[in-house]
Amino acid sequence: MRRKDREITDVEEILMIMDKCDVCRIALFDEEYPYIVPLNFGYEQKETGLELYFHGAKEGKKLSLIEKNKKACFEMDCSHNLVTGEDACDYTMEFESVIGYGSIVLLEEAEKMEALKGLMKQYTKDSNLKFNPGAVKAVTVFKLVVEQITGKRLIENVN
Repeated sequence: MRRKDREITDVEEILMIMDKCDVCRIALFDEEYPYIVPLNFGYEQKETGLELYFHGAKEGKKLSLIEKNKKACFEMDCSHNLVTGEDACDYTMEFESVIGYGSIVLLEEAEKMEALKGLMKQYTKDSNLKFNPGAVKAVTVFKLVVEQITGKRLIENVN
């Protein structure tokens, strides 16, 4: 990372940023151009490392690309705030972001429910949500096993 003064390497700080985010973009390998898609996500920090959870349709471009190449990049960002200045070059944008790399694993039916619960924890504190078994069966659930991760932050006025 070029701007070491903005780099975040502490995993707990990175997880705090992730808690604030509501979209994770994953970039997959396509033939001529990369393919990037915004997704709802959840995560779990395990002893073996960080895992991100996603869900999607049983077929389509995203799933086809994952089946061809399991490697992916991910990005999420939050805390956006425009900082103005006297001149255009004095403007900047405050932000917090997380970027990483890993490999995607399609989950078996038996693993889907825990991953979906993890995904819902990102968006609600309600732990008593019920899942429609037909809807769960109708989706593909996958995890991205994180191999490398870093955070970055620019906040001008930290109190």
